[in-house]
Amino acid sequence: MKRLFILSIGIVILLGSCKKDPLDITPDGRMSLEDVFKSSDLTPAYLNSCYAWVRKYGHGYHYYTFLSSFTDDATDSQVPTDSWHQLQSWYNDAFSASNMPFMAGSATQLYNDMDLYARNWMGIRKTNVFINNVTEQNIPDPTTRARLLAEAKTLRAHYYWDLIKMFGPMPIIDKDLVGEQDFSSIKRNSFDECTQFIVKDCDEAIATASFPLRAENEPDRGRMTKAVAYAVKSMATLFNASPLWNPDNNAGKWKAAADASKEAVDALSSNGYALYPDYEKYFLTRPDKAAAPGDKETILEATDSYGYGTQTYRAFGSITYLMHMIPTFPSEKPGCAPTQELVDAYEMKDGTIPILGYNDADHSRPIINPASGYDDQNPYVNRDPRFYASIWYNGAYFGVVNGAQIYIESFVGGAHGISGIKQRSPTGYYLRKYVDPAMRNNGTSKTLFRIYRLGELYLNLAEAENEANGPTTIAYNAVNTVRARAKMPDLPAGLSKEEFRERIRRERRVETAIEEDRYYDSRRWGSDYFVNVSKIKTGMRWVKATDGSLSNTRIVVVKPKMAIPKYLLMPIPLGETIRMPGMTQNPGW
Repeated sequence: MKRLFILSIGIVILLGSCKKDPLDITPDGRMSLEDVFKSSDLTPAYLNSCYAWVRKYGHGYHYYTFLSSFTDDATDSQVPTDSWHQLQSWYNDAFSASNMPFMAGSATQLYNDMDLYARNWMGIRKTNVFINNVTEQNIPDPTTRARLLAEAKTLRAHYYWDLIKMFGPMPIIDKDLVGEQDFSSIKRNSFDECTQFIVKDCDEAIATASFPLRAENEPDRGRMTKAVAYAVKSMATLFNASPLWNPDNNAGKWKAAADASKEAVDALSSNGYALYPDYEKYFLTRPDKAAAPGDKETILEATDSYGYGTQTYRAFGSITYLMHMIPTFPSEKPGCAPTQELVDAYEMKDGTIPILGYNDADHSRPIINPASGYDDQNPYVNRDPRFYASIWYNGAYFGVVNGAQIYIESFVGGAHGISGIKQRSPTGYYLRKYVDPAMRNNGTSKTLFRIYRLGELYLNLAEAENEANGPTTIAYNAVNTVRARAKMPDLPAGLSKEEFRERIRRERRVETAIEEDRYYDSRRWGSDYFVNVSKIKTGMRWVKATDGSLSNTRIVVVKPKMAIPKYLLMPIPLGETIRMPGMTQNPGW
């Protein structure tokens, strides 16, 4: 048996520098993997250990930053005050294959995701070990054995999906490589081949009768289910069909994506899944675990593992309050600051588009749709309800705190005034989504970040169906279901394929604002789209006159230097490409 190692393809990482796994032990007087898989008790327990590498998502990016801050949807108030912040390096294009993005600043900051590349490979390796070692001897009951294998395959598909959407196609590895000495034959597969590998795992899991559709008990929170398999398949096929990975616009890929998403939506909606009735409250809740839960939308949520075992204050809801709350409260920073570009993406409440584009590169002169009734000096009136649920803006009613009524004052000199310091928003906007009101009066928050949810699958279906067959009834019904939950009118009938594409992209942006979709959507829609939307982030500067009147000016907050094609994908770690000549580096890195 091998000594105490975990392999991330070519990188051998001593467990002493990572989270120790008591079920991955070799002859040291205690137990070996061979011993584990001789036991009908320890074999299922090994599958539990395979979950250790599921990452945190949400604001798990150093330093407690939402991934949306690395897109045109938001920035972080900590920049430019703290030059060490990763977002500052991002804006300055200061990363390389030896200085990777999204790496925590030190080994002590384990409450942030560390190495997004290695941790997914460690998860893949662990699931491979389990899948390759389950037998009739260690799991005698065939129903249980089938269920556990389906769970492991779904988990492996999740790890692979999480890896390739950020780093691009990877080698397909379905066995444990510990002990291998020669990695020269390992090469990257195509994105399509990786997608088919993921689809195969998901299809096998979905076909397993004993594999549950949802987790119904609290101890099973965060576990893989058949619904997760449907979601991963939907996402992977959608990306495989998108312009970044389908430059020739292969219609067959779009059909596969449409079919996978329809299969997912039909299966889930006919078995108790449904959109949560209140958009705002949905992101302030903790999914309940029951056969008939109150939250019927969540497919998989991240757990509260944002800190060490005793650091409950580092749970997602608590840290959201500490790192993303308006300056009225004793938080470290207001953190996530939505941009004017995101605000402009929200429709009017009657469904008309207020901002059609910009007349200049600095986005200071918006192209206003005269039919919308939008007024740039009174911009927050009659907007999509999801705008009010997601963003705090100047003049918004915050609520009663300790007996006092609070309104957002993001005007210059106001209580929440726009500024370039860490404790104020640089854009004039603050985050409302995810920030639990229960925390305002010394309460507690149980809020969890959603990794997969039904609303996203409806939008996957609308987009893929439109690309495969045009704006059919299926496409319209899917997107209008999402809009109805937000109390928005149906999309106009008679849209062309191109018009529907533009509307569904806008819909995805506002429906999933501050979630992680924008980061990946802006890339999968192709290099031209990504570069164009990444060039600038702006805000709204309000000034209060002596007579109390307010006026505003659109301002440039940052012009990122990373608005270049190489940022479509993150770099492969330098050590990997050195150890494995066939592991080609991503373009530009």
